[in-house]
Amino acid sequence: MIHRWLTNYWTKQEGQDFYEDSAYAGEPLEQVYNKKKVASKVNEKGYKKRPLTEEQKSNNREKSKVRARVEHIFGFVENSMNGSYIRTIGMARAEAKIGMMNIVYNICRCVQLKKVVTMGQLCAIQTK
Repeated sequence: MIHRWLTNYWTKQEGQDFYEDSAYAGEPLEQVYNKKKVASKVNEKGYKKRPLTEEQKSNNREKSKVRARVEHIFGFVENSMNGSYIRTIGMARAEAKIGMMNIVYNICRCVQLKKVVTMGQLCAIQTK
């Protein structure tokens, strides 16, 4: 569920976390993150002769929890509501449109969760 959101022009704020996959890992990008004072939450990459340690796997799992949840929401908005295009005049209208998209996502998510609960109750009744 989306509880709060912020609409502004895309900029990385100082001290903000940066979640991406391992394609964005590497020394040159780490220097950019450090220069912009952005906390890198990029997953570490394993290689053929140098697999990830258990600690690295655990860290990747923690980083991926947040990223995966957010990506599911963006995927729904983009695929179901053509959310990658916001064609409005003015920030106030763009904020209103994004807010409405978030409300629609929440309603769809509630319906989905309600179906899961209902199906669980039906399965419990049928097994008795």
